[in-house]
Amino acid sequence: MAKRISVVISQGQSQNPAKQALEEDLVAGLLMEPGIDVTVIPHLYDLKPDGTGMLALHGIKGPLIVISWLFERAAHWILDRNDIGGREGLSLIRHEDEDEQDDESGESKEAIKDRVIDHRDLPDRKIYCIDLRVHKTAQPYIDEVKRIAVENNTEVVQLGKWIQGDPQPEQMQRFLNPGARPAVEGNGTSNEPPIATRIQEEPSRRWYPVIDFSRCTNCMECIDFCLFGVYGVDRNETILVEQPDNCRKGCPACSRVCPENAIIFPQHKAPTIAGSSVVAEGLKIDLSKLFGAPDAGKSAVEIAALERDEQLLMAGREAVGMTVGIAKRQTGKQQEPRDELDNLIDELDELDL
Repeated sequence: MAKRISVVISQGQSQNPAKQALEEDLVAGLLMEPGIDVTVIPHLYDLKPDGTGMLALHGIKGPLIVISWLFERAAHWILDRNDIGGREGLSLIRHEDEDEQDDESGESKEAIKDRVIDHRDLPDRKIYCIDLRVHKTAQPYIDEVKRIAVENNTEVVQLGKWIQGDPQPEQMQRFLNPGARPAVEGNGTSNEPPIATRIQEEPSRRWYPVIDFSRCTNCMECIDFCLFGVYGVDRNETILVEQPDNCRKGCPACSRVCPENAIIFPQHKAPTIAGSSVVAEGLKIDLSKLFGAPDAGKSAVEIAALERDEQLLMAGREAVGMTVGIAKRQTGKQQEPRDELDNLIDELDELDL
C-alpha cells in the first residue's frame, strides 16, 4: 500500500488570535491537498507521555512533518525523548540567520567527538520539524509540505472524491467542531475516512530539559550538577531526563554547564537555551544578557550556580554555590580575554533597560 505523509500541527500555548488564525489557515489549506493526513495537537512540549496527543504521535509510522511554535532542533529532540524517532529531514523554511551561518561557517575545525547519537539505531524514516515563527501566512508552509511530499516520493492514495476539491460543508464542520466526534480518529472503516484529526487534550504547561543527542558526549556533567533528581542513566549508562517534572520551573542552570550546548529548554527566552542552532553553534551568546541581566559579567558556570542556589533556597534547602557538581576543568578554566562585545554588554547593563 502506498505511503501517505503525515503533518502534525502543534498549537501555541497562548490564545493569541493571530497565531490561532495562522494555525487554522494552515489546516484548511492542507485539507485541500491529496495524500496528506493532518493531526492537530496541543503544544508539543506540554504533552504527557501517556496522553492522547502522544499516543496519536506514536501511531504515525511513516514520514512525519511537525509544525510548531518551537525551534526545529527543540521540536526534534522533544519527539526523540518520547521515543518518536527518525532521521532528521531538511526543511527549506529556516530563520534567515541560520542560512547566513551555513554560508559563512564552513566545516567545523573542532576535533571529532564521540556523540551519543553515533551509537543509536534510528527508524528508517524522516522527521521534518518546521518553526511557525518564520512566516506570518500559511502559504509558505503549505508549499513546503507539498515539496517534502514530493521529496519523499509519496504515492497518493485516493481516499475520497472530496479530497480532489473543496470539502463539503458538513465535512469541514465535523473537523472544526471535534466535540461531536471521538477524541482520536484515523482508523475508521467508513467509505469516507477522515483526513484530519484534532486531539482533545488540555495538558498543563510544563518545564523540563531536552537533550540533543547529536551533540551530547555523555560526559555526565548535568547529572552531577542538578540536585533535583531530574537526570538519570539508562541500562546502557547513557544520560537521560528521568524525572522531567522534578525540574524547577524557569531554571535553565544545567544548560549553562553543558560543555556541548546539548541541553535545551524549549520555552526559555534566550535562543541559546531554547534550541536555536545559530546561537548555540555560532555566536554562543545568551541574549538575555543584552537586557540588563544582573549577572552579565559572570561566567556561564557562575550564573548556573547562582540559579541553582536560588532554586535550592526556594525548595527549603541550603545553597551550595560552586562547591558541588562543578567539573574541575570548568572551575580551572581561564576566562577568554574581553572584546568589544563584552564592553557593549556592560554598557547596556549600565543603561538599566
